[in-house]
Amino acid sequence: MGNDESPGPRPRGIPRWLVITLAPIIWPLGVSAAHAGVPWALSCIGPRHGWTGGNPAGWNLLGCVPVAVGAVLLMWITKFAFARLRGLPDRVPMDWSPAILMTGGPYAVSRHPMYVAELALWLGWTILYGSIPVLIGFGALGAVVAQLAPREERALEAKFGVIYREYKARVPRWLCARQI
Repeated sequence: MGNDESPGPRPRGIPRWLVITLAPIIWPLGVSAAHAGVPWALSCIGPRHGWTGGNPAGWNLLGCVPVAVGAVLLMWITKFAFARLRGLPDRVPMDWSPAILMTGGPYAVSRHPMYVAELALWLGWTILYGSIPVLIGFGALGAVVAQLAPREERALEAKFGVIYREYKARVPRWLCARQI
């Protein structure tokens, strides 16, 4: 007759080796599509203020500064995070719960350096393209970030307790004055 033993519940999450293999491929493509491709596509919807003959005005070029700052910050975050991939658990949860707490590198300057970088990129694209649709996208991203950051902090505090509270007391939420 048949075997009455069931193999048990399937482990949750994806294997660490798969994350380590796919992250260096998927992460840069996803970030580029979301934070360069989407603003470009939005800029095609309406007029590009300041542009003549397909070229940006001098003031539009000021947008290159926040784009460069955001890009460099994202590269720093990526390098820092990839160096810590081996610290992930054997199975990485897919429910957006924090797997590890990062407090060094860019996370020593801001509790949310990725959001700072993404907002810098969108601000830069808004100026560079002189585009109202990109400005609306920047505003929408800012509103989403303003909702997500406190939720993420509550989840980190619930998981890491006193270690996270000490980190939170040391490092500002964004880049300026301490915010709680």
